Amino acid sequence: MEATNLFYRDPALYDLVQADSTSAAACRSLIEHHAPEAASLIDFGCGTGRDIALLSERYSCVGVDLQPAMVEHARLVRPGLDVRLGDMRTVRLQECADVVVCLGNSLAYVHDNDGVSQVFDTFAAHVRPGGLLVLCSPVSPVLRKETMRAEVTVPEGVAQVAITYVWDLRTQINTMHRVWSLPSGIEVEDEIHRRVLFPLELERYASIAGFEVIAMEDEAGGGLVGSSAYTVARRTR
Repeated sequence: MEATNLFYRDPALYDLVQADSTSAAACRSLIEHHAPEAASLIDFGCGTGRDIALLSERYSCVGVDLQPAMVEHARLVRPGLDVRLGDMRTVRLQECADVVVCLGNSLAYVHDNDGVSQVFDTFAAHVRPGGLLVLCSPVSPVLRKETMRAEVTVPEGVAQVAITYVWDLRTQINTMHRVWSLPSGIEVEDEIHRRVLFPLELERYASIAGFEVIAMEDEAGGGLVGSSAYTVARRTR
C-alpha cells in the first residue's frame, strides 16, 4: 500500500485526470435503489475526497484515507469535507453510518487474505445493522499482452502514457506499469499492484463479516462483463 502510484505522489494530477469519473454517480444510483432512506455515509479509501464532495450533496459524509498527501490535498482544496487519516484495515471511528463505500479500487491495494478480512471487519464495524456496503474493485484481471497507449491531459499539456499489464495468478496480483512522457520531455514511471478478488471470494469475505451480497454489476448496470464491478451488500448481523 505504498505510494508507488504517481497519482498518490501528485494528488492534484489525480483530481485532474479523474475529473470526468462517474464513480460517485454510479455509487449514488446504487444507494438510491437499495437504501433510498440512507442519510449518512463513510468512504474508506476516499483519496482526495472527490467522490464524497459529490456524495455530500445528498449524504452526511466522512472520508478516510491511508495516504497523507491525499488527505492533505483533500483538506486544502475541499476544506468543508470531513476527511481523516487512517488505515482501513484497523481504523475505528467510533461512529456508524447508513452506508459504507469503498470506491476507486481501494480494496485492491490490500494484497493479503488477512488484510482483506480486516477491511471487511472495518466495514461491518461502521455500518448500522441493515445498512449498505458499496464496493468497487477488480473481479478479473486485465490480460492484455500488447502495450496500450493513451493521452492524458496534465497541467502542462498532454502526456503520452504507455501502459502494460502483468498477471500473477498465484498471488492474484494484476500489475499495471505506466511510462508517462510529459510535455516537458521528462519521463516518469509508476506501477500499480492490485489484488483481484473474484466474485465468489468477495461474497465469501462479505458473508463472514456479516453481509449479504444483493447485487454485483458493472458501472453500466449490466452483468459482470469488465475487469471491475460494483458489489452491493447489506449488513445482516
